[in-house]
Amino acid sequence: MRRTPPAHDPHDGLARAGRAVRLVLLIALALLFLLPFYLLVRNGLSSEADITSSDWTFFPGELHWENIRELFDDPNVPMAHALLNSSLIAVLTTLGTLLLASLAGYGLARIPYRHANVVFYWILGTLMVPAAVTFVPSFVLVSSLGWISTLRGLVVPTLFSAVAAFIFRQYFLGFPRELEDTARVDGLGYWRTYWQVVVPNSRPVFAAVGTIVFIGAWNSFLWPLVIGQDREAWTVQVALSTFTTAQRVNIHELFVAAAVSILPLLVVFLVLQRYIVAGVERSGIDD
Repeated sequence: MRRTPPAHDPHDGLARAGRAVRLVLLIALALLFLLPFYLLVRNGLSSEADITSSDWTFFPGELHWENIRELFDDPNVPMAHALLNSSLIAVLTTLGTLLLASLAGYGLARIPYRHANVVFYWILGTLMVPAAVTFVPSFVLVSSLGWISTLRGLVVPTLFSAVAAFIFRQYFLGFPRELEDTARVDGLGYWRTYWQVVVPNSRPVFAAVGTIVFIGAWNSFLWPLVIGQDREAWTVQVALSTFTTAQRVNIHELFVAAAVSILPLLVVFLVLQRYIVAGVERSGIDD
């Protein structure tokens, strides 16, 4: 007895076609996303003639690895010191912002205070003030304190973030109260509850906010340019700008420096990318 072949479901074909289209689209978007990184590596390991040549090649016939050594030996741009400065500034800014913003968010979400909502709305109101409005007063204040070309001047004015405080507040509003109630039964106050219970159980949101703050601090240009007036206070972004001046345009060193400067960001992002998604989902900012 012959078996009747199963009827073909047209929905299966449509589903497979949809998956194929999504796969092709994702591959195209991935290639488009990787294009700038390819250009950085390709031009960074090329000579000036290969970069400016009208005959484009996927990679030059000879890779100039000595461009990396030339970058760090350049007497006009202290690239190694700029990388160190950017690392210190980004790490200190991230740690300070996480501490201040998380304390503010926890206080607004958990500590009973009749004016808590008013304070929260005032914090949100600062997001509507353009950065250009506060830039000059901030510079005058830093200058009067004698913090020009110092680590304090580069870090302290950027420590508090209203966006970070908002994310932490939204997250702590949904934090399980049972854990805090257990800590209260054990005799812990708000401070010890925050450190011993809330922080250890809030790693995803801390990692997500920390990653965003770190990337922003690393890529900051205007404030370090104005405050870091001495060469010893230059950051990576300021150092990059010196490769294209009215006196010279050093193309291959510029590409090498740009490739080197994004390596820390790639490492941080690849290590913490899963926490970024988890932290945003738990913070409730999409509600």
